[in-house]
Amino acid sequence: MNLERALKVAEFLLQIKAVELKPETPFTWASGLKSPIYCDNRKTLSYPAVRTFLRQQFVEAIQETYGKPDVIAGVATGGIAIGALVAQEMGLPFIYVRSEAKKHGLGNQVEGVLESDQKVVVIEDLISTGGSSLNAVSALKAAGAQVLGMVAIFTYGFPRATEAFETADCKLVTLSNYDALLKYASQGNAISQQQLVTLQSWKSDPQKWSEQFVAADTNA
Repeated sequence: MNLERALKVAEFLLQIKAVELKPETPFTWASGLKSPIYCDNRKTLSYPAVRTFLRQQFVEAIQETYGKPDVIAGVATGGIAIGALVAQEMGLPFIYVRSEAKKHGLGNQVEGVLESDQKVVVIEDLISTGGSSLNAVSALKAAGAQVLGMVAIFTYGFPRATEAFETADCKLVTLSNYDALLKYASQGNAISQQQLVTLQSWKSDPQKWSEQFVAADTNA
């Protein structure tokens, strides 16, 4: 990972509150898990300077890692807008992948024009467990694409996700990650040393970290 790029992306994400850190009063994810971090990269689209920077960094990362693909694919919904911007910048066709095939009309899961054996790079906004992202990769392969790999804005860096991408034989590049975020936040005194330790412990075992807050809520 390009550390300079990762730290700058982390700076932007924190600056516009696309990422928020609350180790003392954690967020509740859709899964029910308590988390000290919440990431909503859709907010980047509301800031022209930020989305321009991300678009440029996506293009650089794609060219450095994969060369020039035939098609850019966005994962619905978070990867659609930024993926279209990247495709425009590279002068390439754009398609996107639904979480599942439509129940009506043509029943497509892959929307847009994709020819057999075309080389595709997939764009995603956030990697958590990797499940939904790799579902999109599987759909593209089933449609006849050669998936070169994926580029995402941010990843929590869970071992589960790393293993999932390795098992799927899908290369993953991210512009920034959780470790870079904590490095930037601690260097800029946005978090205390004690908070840093807490935030690092969450990544090592999110389930166990969450359980302490669930237990506290139950006993309150």
